[in-house]
Amino acid sequence: MFNDIGPLELVTLVVLAVLVFGPEKLPKMIQDVTRTIRKVREFSESAKADIREELGPEFKDFEFEDLNPKTFIRKQLDNDELGLKEIRNGFDLKKEMADVTDAVHGRESESSASSSSSSSGSTGGTVDMTKKREKLDQDERPPFDADAT
Repeated sequence: MFNDIGPLELVTLVVLAVLVFGPEKLPKMIQDVTRTIRKVREFSESAKADIREELGPEFKDFEFEDLNPKTFIRKQLDNDELGLKEIRNGFDLKKEMADVTDAVHGRESESSASSSSSSSGSTGGTVDMTKKREKLDQDERPPFDADAT
């Protein structure tokens, strides 16, 4: 309930409570507050029970915490009806990044090397990104790259 209150803030609240209510009335105030919190919890539990009863037997496993969007999405993603775990496990990010790095540097990756050795030896439309133009013609302007500026 009070996850974001630190120890210094808690000490400050205790000292403030002692100063405001005094040491004589403080135990009575704490009892009143705990009694009120207990009554609110009982009221909310009875309200939840009434709502479940009104919804009927098809909503017997309904949880009010599922109304929180984060909890709802987490529960739906953990449900494997969509096959998301299979897709997640089938995707190897390190291998994909290594393939992209090898393609950028003009090296053949292990997977493309095995596939190109089985092919007829053609490059299959690969682009050599290491080629650079020697010099521009005298009247030619260098290409403009909006992302580079």
